[in-house]
Amino acid sequence: MAVVVPGVTLSSCDLTMPVIGMGTSSSPPVAPETTKAAIIEAIKAGYRHFDTAFAYRTEQPLGEAIAEALRLGLIKSRDELFITSKLWSSFAEKDLIVPSIRMSLRNLQLDYIDLYLIHWPLKLSQEVRQMPVIREHIFPLDIKSVWEAMEECKSLGLTKAIGVSNFSCKKLEELLSTAKIPPAVNQVEMNPLWQQKKLREFCKARGIHVSAFSPLGANNTKWGDNRILECDVLGEIAKAQGKTTAQISLRWLYEQGVSSIAKSFNNERMKQNLDIFDWSLTEEESNKISQLPQRKGITFESILGPHDLALELDAESLDDC
Repeated sequence: MAVVVPGVTLSSCDLTMPVIGMGTSSSPPVAPETTKAAIIEAIKAGYRHFDTAFAYRTEQPLGEAIAEALRLGLIKSRDELFITSKLWSSFAEKDLIVPSIRMSLRNLQLDYIDLYLIHWPLKLSQEVRQMPVIREHIFPLDIKSVWEAMEECKSLGLTKAIGVSNFSCKKLEELLSTAKIPPAVNQVEMNPLWQQKKLREFCKARGIHVSAFSPLGANNTKWGDNRILECDVLGEIAKAQGKTTAQISLRWLYEQGVSSIAKSFNNERMKQNLDIFDWSLTEEESNKISQLPQRKGITFESILGPHDLALELDAESLDDC
């Protein structure tokens, strides 16, 4: 029996987003057929929210999986799914954004995306093919003009909602100062070891929903580690609850009012990640988690190199913890 995942209503649009989505980014990349097969299994398990991006190169296998799920009768309509994709930084200038979302729609074989996010709060040269980048290929983001084009994507019906990813309080303030449509979502790194309290309070006060990527620490990726899954405090709580450490992390996020993008292509763990809704953490357990030492896992410096802009963005995000 497939799990029914609860939803959260997004502001600035009449849209409900499932509180757990399946991530599709793999490091190192896997074959498109592997991604497609995992997504079909996820739909069988009850996932209805899928998170992709042009940069992940998973839009096409996701589109093929959706078409296959419809053909198999696993879903009756595309409208049963919530699809998030992201504007890549090489296309983050006003005239390139509508063509960029149209390209993503072709990859996905869809007429619309549910949520379209600015992937990073910076612009990259179109010459960039690998990370880290040279200093001449990284630029500040023109937030005003880029957001105007994101608003155009929504007004054209190419996406139902628009938002951002990896934005600090400072970058959100800048965006909100000129936006006609406020961002519905800010997708950021968040888990019990990087709790983002200040950023969450800032977003809550402005009706911006926070969605967590790397909720389990992104273990087995070049940017993540096993500090969540090997955290003694979370492990002790998991043992007391008869749950996995991953489930404790995801349940804690859910109890913070945050949605999660959890990535597993393992069928059993995929199901376990949805099994967080019929139990809760005790007050004592929540207090223990709130006192865990904090450390950001992913930095722009580690991905892009030690450039001034990357260091500036990292400093802003450290101010938000």
